[in-house]
Amino acid sequence: MYTQLEPCLYNHISTATTTVVKTREGVLRSIIVNTTAAGAITIYDNTSAAGQVIAVLKASVAEQQFDFNCVLKTGLTIVTAAASDITVTYF
Repeated sequence: MYTQLEPCLYNHISTATTTVVKTREGVLRSIIVNTTAAGAITIYDNTSAAGQVIAVLKASVAEQQFDFNCVLKTGLTIVTAAASDITVTYF
């Protein structure tokens, strides 16, 4: 079982790309939008940009932190449609 106090890992993304963040089960803690999102950000519970969508953050979303604290069954893939500056925290 995971606790909220458990140390987390992070991945900084700043380009328009598909990023496989995690290749097995775990927990998505948060997505931090460091600067206003240039494009949509799609979050998948998968090891590719397909399958179960956790959330889609719209383009132009302002700087803020989105807390998810959700269990990942397969993995974690983030698709940034434009050069958005975000940080993903997970374990």
